[in-house]
Amino acid sequence: MSARPALRGAALLVTALVVTGCGSGDDSGDDSATGTGGSASGSSEAFPVTISTAFGDVTVEEEPTRVVALGWSDAETALALGVEPVGASDWLAVGGDDGLGEWVEQGYEEAPELIETMEPSFEAIAALEPDLILDTRSAATEERHELLSEIAPTISQPEGVGPYQTTWQQQLEMVGQALGRTDEAEELAAEVEQAFADAAAAHPEFEGTEVAVGAYTSEGFGAYVSGDARVAFMEQLGFENKTEIEDLATENFFIPVSEEQLGLLDAELTVVFPIFVEASEFTGNPLWQALPSVQEGRAVVLDDLTVLNAFSSASAPGLLYALETTVPLFADALDG
Repeated sequence: MSARPALRGAALLVTALVVTGCGSGDDSGDDSATGTGGSASGSSEAFPVTISTAFGDVTVEEEPTRVVALGWSDAETALALGVEPVGASDWLAVGGDDGLGEWVEQGYEEAPELIETMEPSFEAIAALEPDLILDTRSAATEERHELLSEIAPTISQPEGVGPYQTTWQQQLEMVGQALGRTDEAEELAAEVEQAFADAAAAHPEFEGTEVAVGAYTSEGFGAYVSGDARVAFMEQLGFENKTEIEDLATENFFIPVSEEQLGLLDAELTVVFPIFVEASEFTGNPLWQALPSVQEGRAVVLDDLTVLNAFSSASAPGLLYALETTVPLFADALDG
């Protein structure tokens, strides 16, 4: 695929959540779904299976053959487990492509019907005649869940988890169970966990190091708090999100940072990326340049769109790519 001119889906997501004030949920990777069937992967023996969601238990009676994947990273997660959706939200779609992150190696044999991300057409979804809808990381409203459930069994986010706050572990577990691919899901989860463990072991300097993770949009700077996937990524490597940022956390996973507060982004390691703007719009700002972490080379600007998409994806395949590409940047910054 060609390089994308903008982080379309992710940028829309961030903007929508910051503006509407959606709450963050449980960030843990604890079990969030309980299967009642067997553990055979990709087989009818795994069904029926019942999965606990924020809106009650959902039972998938038979192995699904027509899956619509609506949640952020649901499509690439299903694909990683060997199932091609017939419909998928256009989170990262640009210029008619398939909406998959550039790190996804498998690709589709037959591209799915793309569904509008923020305002999906329920008529278009119904027309695909799905027997399963994956919506594990989305706007997470009961109304949305009920409307989708009228079409097909719908796997929404786990109980106690807010909009877009499903962790990659929870997503992988739920999608694996719903597809009858628990073995594949467990293998992929183990691969990702091992990749994080290997990266952390290779860089003991990460352990306990203070980090500030921020973004810059047309509205200005902001910072992420615990409960956000990007912070979880850093925490799994051993970093600790800056206490002063955590102290300002509300129900959002993102707090605005005025230019007068820009010192909040100064940390032992500062990681900032642009959304819908060029990085030069903030890297040339004298206030940014005056931050000690910037002056001392301890600031990393993620301006490669593929890397940034993967870092923000909160999906198992995306995280593997993000680990390969970002960890060396963090290590170099701390090394001075």
